[in-house]
Amino acid sequence: MSEQMSTGDPGEPTMAELLQEEVLPQELRRGDIVPGQIMEIDQDGILVSIGYKSEGMVPAREMRTLTPHPGAHHSIGDTINVYVMDVTGPEGQAQLSIDRVRALTAWLTLEEAEQSDTFVTGRVTGHNRGGMVVDLNGLQGFVPLSQVALPTGSEPEAALAERVGEEVPLKIVEVNRKRNRVVLSERGALREQREGLKDQLLSTLQEGDVRHGRVSGISNFGAFVDIGGADGLVHVSEISWAPVANVSDVLQVGQEVDVQVLRVDRDNRRIALSLRRLTPTPWQSAMEHLHVGQLVTGTITNFADFGAFARVEEGIEGLIHVSELTEAHIRHPREVVNIGDTMTLQIVSLDPERHRLGLSLRRVEEMKTPTEHHDPVEYHSFLDLGRDSGIAQ
Repeated sequence: MSEQMSTGDPGEPTMAELLQEEVLPQELRRGDIVPGQIMEIDQDGILVSIGYKSEGMVPAREMRTLTPHPGAHHSIGDTINVYVMDVTGPEGQAQLSIDRVRALTAWLTLEEAEQSDTFVTGRVTGHNRGGMVVDLNGLQGFVPLSQVALPTGSEPEAALAERVGEEVPLKIVEVNRKRNRVVLSERGALREQREGLKDQLLSTLQEGDVRHGRVSGISNFGAFVDIGGADGLVHVSEISWAPVANVSDVLQVGQEVDVQVLRVDRDNRRIALSLRRLTPTPWQSAMEHLHVGQLVTGTITNFADFGAFARVEEGIEGLIHVSELTEAHIRHPREVVNIGDTMTLQIVSLDPERHRLGLSLRRVEEMKTPTEHHDPVEYHSFLDLGRDSGIAQ
């Protein structure tokens, strides 16, 4: 049978004409999104061949999202999708838009991100008193100031101005195409990102690990240190071997530190850290120069019924047992000494492993007043030994 065969009616098309009709494109209509090949790019716009035996023009006002200029995104010969605004423009060419295609694509992307509870990425294009304006592939969104991650203590206007051009992760707060409204949160995105990093860190972190971190916050009870995806707490008692009255006197936000992992509570997602464990203990250092029989200078720090405590070095305290305070019978150490008193003491016992130091005031006082039991020569030799060791008398 010939392709030119007709059904018999002279007015009916041949089979070849029917087949040709099937492959011809449909009529171009306003609102269509069609592919096209770039033929020319200049300051007035982009000339596009859209396959309808005609060319279309994307005017400059319809490609404003191609910053800084169209040539930075496309080249002659590239195939792009364009939105048909008018089938026949002033010069007979179809009037096309790239911005509208990008906006429609962005709406779909945002709606999908909202449904799947995932992040999107936006570029900061401006700001005002209320927050930050971002470009989402051709669609404008807004990040309220309360949802912008600004540095602590920074001036909002100056901080926002510095961020123009920055790419930021964002969490969807509201997407309303009818109202042309897109509200986003940078804080929400960063918070969820950190939670993901924290999960990963908690699964690998082990007690005893040493990590490099940055102080992210300070409180009365310690400091928080970011160790790469999660904050751990350095309790005030773990900052230094010496007592710390005010955390901010020792650490500052932003300061980089090395910390040791003390505990990892995966159930409650908490990490305990220590600064002091990475430094020698005062006892380790003291053992290099302290010994039994040595004279030291001590300051009374506290009382107990059985004696008084005296600090002889930073982080090193010893006990003056009540029997080593005086030969006289006393009811309480405060009958002999007061808190804050500074005096010369003798080391009578030393147990570095148990961090215990025994001190005596009575023995020093006995040497200061020679009797028939104490040879003056022996007494002065003992004082000379104290002076030679650098102990103040």
